[in-house]
Parts: sequence; structure tokens; C-alpha cells
Amino acid sequence: MSHHLSRRQILHLATASAAGLGLTACGSGGSGGVAAGADGDSGPITVWSWTTAAEALRGVVPSFERDNPGIKVDVQDLGNPAIWDKITVGLASGGKGLADVLHIGVDYLPGYLEKFPQGLADLSKLGADRYEDAFVEGLWPTVMGKDRAVHALPWEVNPLGLFYRHDYFEKAGVDPASLTSWDDLIAAGPKILAATGAQLLGLDKPGTTQDMDFFQNLMQLQGAFYFDHAGRITLASEEAVQALTVIKRLNDAGLLADTAGQGTWKRLVGQGKLATAPYPAWAIDYLATKFPAQSGKWRVMQPPAAVPGGGRSAIVNSTYLTVSATSERRKAAWRFVEYALTKPAEINRMFASGGVFPALKSAYADPKFSAPHPFYGGQRVLRSFVDSLGAGADATNFTGDYSRALKLASDAQSQVLVKGADPAEALKAAAKQLAQQTGRQQGA
Repeated sequence: MSHHLSRRQILHLATASAAGLGLTACGSGGSGGVAAGADGDSGPITVWSWTTAAEALRGVVPSFERDNPGIKVDVQDLGNPAIWDKITVGLASGGKGLADVLHIGVDYLPGYLEKFPQGLADLSKLGADRYEDAFVEGLWPTVMGKDRAVHALPWEVNPLGLFYRHDYFEKAGVDPASLTSWDDLIAAGPKILAATGAQLLGLDKPGTTQDMDFFQNLMQLQGAFYFDHAGRITLASEEAVQALTVIKRLNDAGLLADTAGQGTWKRLVGQGKLATAPYPAWAIDYLATKFPAQSGKWRVMQPPAAVPGGGRSAIVNSTYLTVSATSERRKAAWRFVEYALTKPAEINRMFASGGVFPALKSAYADPKFSAPHPFYGGQRVLRSFVDSLGAGADATNFTGDYSRALKLASDAQSQVLVKGADPAEALKAAAKQLAQQTGRQQGA
């Protein structure tokens, strides 16, 4: 896991602690006994979200209520991770007590559709299908259930980038444009270390937290993950072995700092001890806010490929709005989801207030996505992420067993970094355990 608690990373912590327990405990019992909802198109509706995202949604309410008389919206900030416990318990109990509109992360949505196929409303019946091409490529498969119906609309998307210390690269004589793969960056790492004293990046090596974002990113750059699109286990795939091998090579070369311990990553960055940060778009504001003294020193580039000549774009996480199947006002709830997520003015208003990078492609016509950012030396950092999204990316299938896969992958990574284990053997053993725990088949 990561070393500071961003909104998305808190979501990952919630996944590890609650999702596996909640979804597994419910089992197939969640697929039946769902109370019937109704398609009311007026009256009060409730929306569940968390922190800055909830505040952003509240900003939509006045214009929505003005344009949709007869519907009143109550956006509730349930906190994180409390929201995941409440949604999971609600779905497991047949939808009792759920809000009309639910804000759900990609870590959860596939598992909910898998374990509770009747829990989330069929939005295809309300016209959601017409928006398939409106959103960034790679997100739509996640909103589809086994019934091939749409059960959510994308809200947030986080394309991957590589944030790097421009001043360090210059001092070491390293041209960022020459770094097209992690092989290139590993080769340049000793020069950067010798010139600046900074290692490339940091990971929690002993696994005191499940610091697996970088491993996952390296797989996603190859179009892979813990599971394939059929739900088969791919934790021991060639792509996974390549990802863990890159991490091992960084460690063996002395380019990987150990960030175990609360606040270690933030302290190292503040001290100028790390030269890069492979993070998605949410980090634009995070770095600028947390490290103002480093203004002008950071830049962003496309992430290096995990294999030479490989892909350099990946969507590492996303969030969605959906409607509970037990809502008494499904049409009214859908109208709010549609209004908030398909109108560029509304989605960009939320982006400005909550930092939720929009998945709606038409939003990128706004001048803000081409504006220079002073913290990054005037670089048009938002445009770099938009351009990355234009390159396309594969959908990621988290499934309902993500938390189990995350734990076993974390253990494998720690064995490699702390005990010197072979990446292929460590992942092979982890994949075998995952198959035993879940009953899933392993992919080829």
C-alpha cells in the first residue's frame, strides 16, 4: 500500500479490511431475496458518498433541483471506510436500508455485481446504454453485469503517470524522453543516486501495509491483473512475474527505499530522498499541496513501460455512481446520476471542488485541462493525463476476491524484497493459495 492516505488509497485499505469479509460472508445469499423497488420519478432521494466526493456532489444539487422540480436530493457523507460496510451489509440483507444512489469504487463494483446480481438497478432499462461512448475507453466493461445490462455510470478515472524530480534528472544528465521502459529507468537510477543521493522510489518492503499499487500498475501497463476478464487467477502470469522482477531489480540495485512506518514516504519526499513517484492523476494536487517548498522541481511524464516496447498507459482505479435496486424512486435516482455524470459543466464543477478527475470525455474541452500548472514549472500536467487516456487502456477485473489476492501478492512481494525469494516461485505459490481459497481456476 501507499505511504499517505489519499482518498483512493483509503479505499484500498477499506477493501483489504472489509470487502473480502463482507462479500465472502454473504456468499450466494446475496443473489436472492431482494425486496422489490419502484420506478418513482419524484420525491426525496438519498445519495451515499464520502469526504471530498460527497462535497462535490452537493455542489450539483442546486442546479439539479432547479432543473428537476419535484426531486429533492440529500447527499450524505458516510465517511471512509464506513461506507463500504454499510453498502455491503445493505446488499447482503436484500437491499434494506440502502440509499437510492451509491458511490462505489472499482475495487468493489465487480464484486457486488458478482455476489449480489439483483442488488443494483438495471440502468439499461432507463437509457444508460446510450452513454457507452461518452466515457473513457476501458471503463464500460466494469459497469456491465453478467446480464450484460448497465448497472452504473463512471465518475472518476485515474490514469497513471510518473511524477519525477526535474531538477534531479537535470543534475544527473538524464533525459526523461529517453526513459521509455523501466529497464531504462533502472539503468539511469545509479546516475541519479550518485548525483543527488535520491533513490528512485519507495515501497513498504516488509509489508506492514499492503503496498501493492506499484506492482498492480506494472501489471496494468501490460493489460493484466490478479484476475482475467473471465475471473480466472493470473497472479502467476508472465506479466505478474515481470512486474515483480522489475521491483526486485530496483531493490537489488539499491534504488528502492523502504517506506515501512507511518508517514515514512511523506518524510522521504519532503527531505528530497525520492526522485520519482509513479502515481495517478489524483497526485497532481496532492504533491502541490503537501510539498509547496518543492514548487517548480517536479514534472510528469508517461509511465515507462513494464517491458521494453510495451504499453505506457493504464487506468489504475475509478469510481462510479449506481442506483440501488430497492430504491422506491429509481427513475428519480437515475436522473440525478445522469445529470451529475453526463453534463460537462456539472462534472467539471465537481472536479474543481473535489479533485475527482472526470471520466466523461467531453469534459476535457474545458480550458482548465490545457492550463499550465505553476508547481510543475508551467507544465500542462492535466493535458498529459488526458492524452494518456486517449491512448486507451484495458479494463481491470477486481472480482469479489480482490482482498484475498492483494494479501497473497503482498506476502509474495515481501518474500522477494526481504528474503530474496524468486519472483516466479513466490507468485506461483501465491496463485496456488488463491485458487485453494477461492475455488477459482488459474488462467493459462
